[in-house]
Amino acid sequence: MSEDIHAERAGFVERAIVRHRAADAIPAIDRVAEEIPVALVFNGISHVVMMATPRDLEAFAYGFALTEGVVTSAAAIFDCEVFLRPDSAEVALTIAQEDFVRLKDRRRALTGRSGCGVCGIDSIEMLDLQPEALPPSLIHVDLPAALARAAAGLREHQALMQATGGVHAAAWCAPDGAIVQVFEDIGRHNGLDKLIGHLALHQVDMRRGFVFLSSRGSYELARKAARMRIPLLATISAPSSLAISIATQAGMKLVGFCRQDAFVDYTPGIAL
Repeated sequence: MSEDIHAERAGFVERAIVRHRAADAIPAIDRVAEEIPVALVFNGISHVVMMATPRDLEAFAYGFALTEGVVTSAAAIFDCEVFLRPDSAEVALTIAQEDFVRLKDRRRALTGRSGCGVCGIDSIEMLDLQPEALPPSLIHVDLPAALARAAAGLREHQALMQATGGVHAAAWCAPDGAIVQVFEDIGRHNGLDKLIGHLALHQVDMRRGFVFLSSRGSYELARKAARMRIPLLATISAPSSLAISIATQAGMKLVGFCRQDAFVDYTPGIAL
């Protein structure tokens, strides 16, 4: 991987602000989550521009390629170069020819925003709402204990959130709820893509753990998790009706409103 400038960015910038409280106005310096356009280029053709936090961009590109079905496996990505500039970034991937041909056949003009995972598609028919059924789970999860442990441990891994107050986190957890890895981004789906890309790059079997998210459980998050055969998706906030439908079709456990002493099971018929 090569980059034009810094190999890594802090993920935030400092801005002069004025804090107002009651009758007081106090000048200060605040840390704000960084957001820049990131172009993902496959075999020389720009496919998508996403607004993202400029950290972990190789993992982000791998994860996007996998969770959006651009490639069938991480092995189909032959090369990945990150070009990071002050106000934008480009990630150039070289992928297998058969995957590239398929991508061209269904290529869409898509300009992503930090809060949206399917902006810009041409028609409803382009939405992939039919996930394949997951294989039988390879893990057993004591949901109350595991979710309590994940909820209790997430904050200490959210360095960028503590600095800015404005990013989402995606955590990979062991079956007992121990947090193994966390990625943060201004976009909730970007954070998940970064996490999945990292797991794929390190050849982690995603059927043997679960994902814990600091956001609501939206359609695109459930679809991405189901595509990667992740058996359990847990979120701090509420899921959408479509996320529940995707999880149910795939046979993936979906839980929300996870706290240290409570959670809501939205797929009670699915066991782990």
